[in-house]
Amino acid sequence: MLSVGRKADLNVIDYDQLRLATPEVLYDLPAGGRRITQGARGYDALIVAGQVVSRGGEPTGALPGRLVRGQQTAPN
Repeated sequence: MLSVGRKADLNVIDYDQLRLATPEVLYDLPAGGRRITQGARGYDALIVAGQVVSRGGEPTGALPGRLVRGQQTAPN
């Protein structure tokens, strides 16, 4: 449930266009370590803290988020 004063990240998804890309192996971790990544299509927008950070799968350059650690108290 969305409400004023609460943290929320929103994904706007076009379910008719939602598709997974082929997985790929990247060797970009320290000491040449590998990881597997898989992209997706159909995500129209990602909104964090009221700012659009991705539109049509492309980053907008906005970086409003921050790491939240531990239990948080609810706003009054």
